[in-house]
Amino acid sequence: MCGIVGIVGKSNVNQALYDALTVLQHRGQDAAGIVTSHDGRLFLRKDNGLVRDVFHQRHMQRLVGHMGIGHVRYPTAGSSTSAEAQPFYVNSPYGITLAHNGNLTNVEQLAKEIYESDLRHVNTNSDSEVLLNIFAHELAQRGKLQPTEEDVFAAVSDVHHRCRGGYAVVAMITGYGIVGFRDPDAIRPIVFGQRHTDEGVEYMIASESVALDVLGFTLIRDLAPGEAVYITEDGKLHTRQCATNPKYAPCIFEHVYLARPDSIIDGISVYKARLRMGERLADKILRERPDHDIDVVIPIPDTSRTAALELANHLGVKFREGFVKNRYIGRTFIMPGQAARKKSVRQKLNAIELEFRGKNVMLVDDSIVRGTTCKQIIQMAREAGAKNVYFCSAAPAVRYPNVYGIDMPSAHELIAHNRSTQDVADLIGADWLIYQDLSDLIEAVGGGKVKIDNFDCSVFDGKYVTGDIDAHYLQKIEQARNDASKVKTQAVSAIIDLYNN
Repeated sequence: MCGIVGIVGKSNVNQALYDALTVLQHRGQDAAGIVTSHDGRLFLRKDNGLVRDVFHQRHMQRLVGHMGIGHVRYPTAGSSTSAEAQPFYVNSPYGITLAHNGNLTNVEQLAKEIYESDLRHVNTNSDSEVLLNIFAHELAQRGKLQPTEEDVFAAVSDVHHRCRGGYAVVAMITGYGIVGFRDPDAIRPIVFGQRHTDEGVEYMIASESVALDVLGFTLIRDLAPGEAVYITEDGKLHTRQCATNPKYAPCIFEHVYLARPDSIIDGISVYKARLRMGERLADKILRERPDHDIDVVIPIPDTSRTAALELANHLGVKFREGFVKNRYIGRTFIMPGQAARKKSVRQKLNAIELEFRGKNVMLVDDSIVRGTTCKQIIQMAREAGAKNVYFCSAAPAVRYPNVYGIDMPSAHELIAHNRSTQDVADLIGADWLIYQDLSDLIEAVGGGKVKIDNFDCSVFDGKYVTGDIDAHYLQKIEQARNDASKVKTQAVSAIIDLYNN
């Protein structure tokens, strides 16, 4: 889960890129980067940290140019050093920079091909750098001094042929334009839009429509599966289907947790999808316990608030804000270590005792991944005087790792893996636990005006839409992603950084 943005403007785009990244900050808090192009030269700033901490006035003044791309990152595997902050750069051909959201599932094979056949060097463990070199190599194969849109689209087609997994990409070809493209299954989101200025039309590509909205761009549409958009430096827009067998299978977890509620993804309002999740949950509660004794519904801020409000409305139960959130603590889901997650929950939330004392409380969260957060929150509710603490998840049980760019941990770290609902309830300390049914979630997300029949629901059902995931692959990512490996990798990286500095 990362955030990407690209802008071809009529004046300096540094401030617009910065503003877009702040809007996309929820997609990654580990690192941020911006690169701009002016008179054939590149200007880059990237580092670990939040957008507001990475870019100071002195950096912004150097990011000149009417064209640029940006990225906010959180790591799916490997280290969290600034060496893996994006965008990445290769000098040949033309000078190309790239920012990527997603994960390549055949990255080991690709890295070997790059070295042995393409004769290219990759300097980090990031699959984004691998993807950049694949694209650069395929574009170089055209052999043109000045690339045309046909050359760019042909290179994207070759990327689709070689790469597997989920990916949304923006890449800038120095002096020529910006290209955005999406994997043939449309797993990761990407949109593009335009705005009219006195100087002419400006174009923007981004992970979510909310970034366009905030900057005054009008959404044109989402990129289709396998489609690419190419905007030349002088503002001409071209689109092309670049995949041979594209199909829609977008990640359903974007609507559950990742995306902002004010975004529209593949024509589906995230906000309305979450309202429908609350409706389906209420229906299930009434089926299972028509004589329930719930006194109050309380959301766990912020992602679950929309579903919780609609759930309370349908149950005819009071909706109350029972927790006050510290806005200066990051999202615990994307924090790198279990110890950090445990420590942050108490810092992030504080219970309002008045809403809990002597009541049967239904807590609502968007999902349950490791169980770390909800276990502590349930304990906080009891300490605040709740009579009984019920817990419901707007998503089904998360039982399988994600391989397409979300840091769902290794299977053994998922609290619901190989466990029943009652087992999970006992572990988190809930008096009653209810999960959304997968069929209801699919209906909630795909039940609006835009109909999508197939979603990537692999974290819930273990069915990976790219068809190339087996037990051996899952075992490898388990070794790469477990928290012990991450802590060890980060410790080594910290030593290296200290030595280099």
